[in-house]
Amino acid sequence: MVALYEKIRGDRMVWVIVLLLSVVSILVVYSSTGQLAYKYKEGNTFYYFFKHFIILFMGLGIIYLTHKIKYSYYSRIAQVLYWISLPLLLLTMIIGVNLNGASRWVNIFGISFQPSDLAKLALIMYLARILSRKQDKINDFKEGFLPIVIPVLVVCALILPADFSTTALIFATSLVIMFIGRVNWKFLGILIGSSIVGLVMFILIAVQFLPDSRVQTWENRLENFWEGGDESNQNYQANLAKSAIANGGTFGTFFHGENKNALPQAYSDYVYASIIEEIGMVGGLLVLFLYILLFFRSIKIAIKCKKVFGSLLAVGCSFSLVFQAMSNMAVAVGLFPVTGQPLPLISMGGTSIWFTSISIGIILSVSRDGEAEA
Repeated sequence: MVALYEKIRGDRMVWVIVLLLSVVSILVVYSSTGQLAYKYKEGNTFYYFFKHFIILFMGLGIIYLTHKIKYSYYSRIAQVLYWISLPLLLLTMIIGVNLNGASRWVNIFGISFQPSDLAKLALIMYLARILSRKQDKINDFKEGFLPIVIPVLVVCALILPADFSTTALIFATSLVIMFIGRVNWKFLGILIGSSIVGLVMFILIAVQFLPDSRVQTWENRLENFWEGGDESNQNYQANLAKSAIANGGTFGTFFHGENKNALPQAYSDYVYASIIEEIGMVGGLLVLFLYILLFFRSIKIAIKCKKVFGSLLAVGCSFSLVFQAMSNMAVAVGLFPVTGQPLPLISMGGTSIWFTSISIGIILSVSRDGEAEA
């Protein structure tokens, strides 16, 4: 253990946060997959526990490996990943696996994953690369702004038809990276305004000519969110989540909650409601605090980094993870309509956890090199 500790570099607090979130994930996923086990695995409740444990353990290994790579190498890796992600997104639109009415998954060599996860990470690295190289032309619209914004618009346009929430997450993260990268306020205003106009046009065209598109799903979710609903519609999940939170109280039921067995996606989309039911508002606030602490430690890492690329990389990866976490928690407590975003490092999953692990490993890589420079 001592030898392993000596090999680990980077911000030690980030490592602690990762381990704590992983422990919470293992406990909550095991507690909330009972119904799933009885439905698909003949009551073998340990099946999903061991599967999730192995996935998390592999995730820790991915964090370790990626944090050992010098962060400057990710500049080259970003180019490769970005151009790989684009055809994968196109492939998903054409032959993607349908889930909840949307083609988000693609199966390659027997491995199913969401190309949007790859595209999100690749775009963050690619934006950091371009911005670090365009600092001398950052106020030039043609030479500085267009090469930065075009990759963002391309990725968002490919993901939007199937997944609005992921598109919004990627777009918001890109705006933050561009803002930190000193992109002109006027250019950002043009980007936001034109994007809103483009989104409205897309919705109008989809409503008029594509009645079976995802736009109808977005509309239903918004209606259920603003108007409420009964057990016969999609608001059923939100009502069960509220019941789970109310049942948890201050200190929770100590993994004896009842609502988790009835709540759909209690181990993924609504896992935060399961956390509050099992370990109470105290546990829910602790998880929230860990994500906020992760973001502030990443900001500290970015400030200490002497290179623009490393700073943008740390900010982009951390903001994407924390913003996604906040979106998931907001849905669980009834502040946002359903988005389908998992809770990073906690929700049960496979490749999504591994992509999250890569992002954390990159943050630690920037921190590790910052320590070496110091």
